[in-house]
Amino acid sequence: MITRIPKGQHYLADHGWLRSLFHFSFAEYRDAGNISFGALRVLNDDIIFPQSGFDMHPHRDMEIVTYIIDGELTHEDSMGHRETLGRGEVQYMSAGTGVYHSEYNNHPDKELRLLQMWILPPQRNMQPTYGSHRYSEEERHNNLLQIISTQDGTSPIRLYQDVGFYVSELDDGKRIEYSIDEGRQLYFVQIEGSSAINGVKLEARDAAKITGEQSIVIEAEGRSHFLFIDMRG
Repeated sequence: MITRIPKGQHYLADHGWLRSLFHFSFAEYRDAGNISFGALRVLNDDIIFPQSGFDMHPHRDMEIVTYIIDGELTHEDSMGHRETLGRGEVQYMSAGTGVYHSEYNNHPDKELRLLQMWILPPQRNMQPTYGSHRYSEEERHNNLLQIISTQDGTSPIRLYQDVGFYVSELDDGKRIEYSIDEGRQLYFVQIEGSSAINGVKLEARDAAKITGEQSIVIEAEGRSHFLFIDMRG
């Protein structure tokens, strides 16, 4: 089953300096029927305005992944890491026993757009970790690129939880097929452009829950940029 979630069904939080679409119950958006999907607890599609961002704040017992869509994200944390990431690059943090971090758009006039995704860890009080990887556009152009795997996987970024993250930018008419193992499900985000997934059309900023399928065929309609997460059902 492929359940399309139009972008208009996501909760819009507009704080002036931050405009965010919440895919799941988060912060001021409370919906007991939309808490999570498998291990995926939070997915926010954020636009952060120039010279603004999140001051130092704490996290614990969560695996946090940030995918940069446009602009530049500057990260700093209590473990001593500081860096700036751009389009297509990925940052991750397993907060474990606790960590503080800040996230800023320091550009003078360009908006920052990113996806931030929180994954429930397999257990509490794990050792905090941080890292990033600078994937190139060529790696995902007309190719399905795995950007995150579990610890026994082969991705440069490996989380404790049993999840796989995949991204692609397909040219118009290009198709990709993906096989889904038994007992797994996908959460799909159409970042830019349009796609048809087994014939179900998604427009920019739509999402889809995919359950009970053995495989999907993703066909681009125009230039299509998407991300999906493979996890246990």
